[in-house]
Amino acid sequence: MKVMIVGGGGREHAIAWAVAKSPKCDKLYAAPGNAGIAELAECVNISVMDADSLVAFAKEKEIDFVIVAPDDPLAAGVADAFLDEGIKTFGPRKNAAIIEASKAFSKDLMKKYNIPSAAYETFESADEALAYLETQEAPYVLKADGLALGKGVLICNTLEEAKAGIQEIMVDKKFGEAGNKVVIEEFMTGREVSVLCFSDGKTILPMTSAQDHKRAGDGDTGLNTGGMGTFSPSPFYTDEIAKFCEENVYQRTIDAMAAEGREFKGVLFCGLMLTEKGPRVLEFNARFGDPEAQVVIPRLKNDLLDVMIACADGTLDQVDLQFEDNAAVCVMLASDGYPVSYEKGYEIRGLENFKDKDGYYVFHSGTKFDDAGKVVTNGGRVIGVTALGENLVQARANAYKATELLDFDNKYMRHDIGKAIDEQ
Repeated sequence: MKVMIVGGGGREHAIAWAVAKSPKCDKLYAAPGNAGIAELAECVNISVMDADSLVAFAKEKEIDFVIVAPDDPLAAGVADAFLDEGIKTFGPRKNAAIIEASKAFSKDLMKKYNIPSAAYETFESADEALAYLETQEAPYVLKADGLALGKGVLICNTLEEAKAGIQEIMVDKKFGEAGNKVVIEEFMTGREVSVLCFSDGKTILPMTSAQDHKRAGDGDTGLNTGGMGTFSPSPFYTDEIAKFCEENVYQRTIDAMAAEGREFKGVLFCGLMLTEKGPRVLEFNARFGDPEAQVVIPRLKNDLLDVMIACADGTLDQVDLQFEDNAAVCVMLASDGYPVSYEKGYEIRGLENFKDKDGYYVFHSGTKFDDAGKVVTNGGRVIGVTALGENLVQARANAYKATELLDFDNKYMRHDIGKAIDEQ
C-alpha cells in the first residue's frame, strides 16, 4: 500500500523508520519530511497546515493510508480533510484533538468524568487571573490554553513571578492566541511519567512508559523546550500504577470523549505525575510525543502500520500489543541557544557512523540538505540519538557514547538525560 506521513520532525522520522519496515508498505511519502526521512521516503515540500494541497497530492498519488503526526495540523482539522475525502487516516479529528488544543477543555473533561488531575481555575481576563493568584499559595502553575510547542507552561515560585507570567501569556501574548485563556493549576510534586496509548475510539492499548526532560539545561534548569531527551521504560511506573491508570485514566478518558461525541482515534498521550496521593494527569496530547516516540517505537514488537490501521478501522481489540524486554534512551542534540535564538545551516558530520549499527538510531528533528547536497542543521532541536540496551543504565551509556559519533558547529546537549535511573 502507499502511505503518507504528514510532518517533518524526529517523531515523524521514528514513525517513518518503523512504517518503512512493514511488508504492507510498498511506497512511503512524507510532507514535508527532512534529510533523515528522505532516506526512507519520497519527501514533498507541502506544509503540514496546507490541507488542500495535502489532500490533492494524496489523491494524485492514490495514497491508501495517511498518518497525521504533529499537533498543529490535528488541531486545525487536517485529519478531517483526508477522512472527509474517504482517505483512511491515522490521527484524531479536530473535535477530538481539542483534548490537546485546549487545556481548559481537557481540565473540564477530567472534572466532569472524575479523571484524577490537579485542581484548577480557568481565566479569560488577566485582571481576574491576577486577583485569583492573590488568594493562592506558591508555587503557581500557569498554562496557556492553546498549543505552544510544549513551552506554554510556567512554574512560578513567587507571586511576583506568577504575575509576570500572566503578563507574558495574556497581555504580551508570548504564545500568541494560545494565551487568550490561561489555566491556573494546583502545583503537584512527584515523578513525571509519559504513557502513550493507541485508541480506536472504543479500545485503548497503553504502550510502554517513558520519561521526558523538558528543561534546556542540566539539572532541569533553564527554559522549557520541546524535549531534550527521554528514556523508556520508567522504573517508577509500577504494575500497580499501570493498573490504576488503565482503570481510572486511559479507558475513562476514551469513554468520556465518546460520550461527548468526540470519538478519539489515534494516539492519546497521557502525561502523569506520580504524587503521594496517587497518579494524576498533568496533560493530554493527541499524538505521539517527541522525543517519546524515539524511544517507544524502537521497542515495539508489532508492525506499527498494522496497529495504526487497526486504530483507523476500529479493530484494535484484535491487536496483541507487545514491546521488547529492553530499554532505550534518546539524547537530543540541539543548536546552542535553543529555545531562544540559534544559528542554522551547519554541516552535520558523522552520520555515516550509524550505517548498519544495530541498536543505535539517529532520528532527524531539524535537518535539511543544502545546495551542495550536504545534511545541515535546520532547527533548534537537530537530531535525537537513540540507543537500546538490556537495561536503562546500559542504554544510557550507549546513547551518550553514540553522541560522540556526531558533530556540528554549535552542538549542544544535556548531559543528565536519564540521571533519575541512577537515583532509583
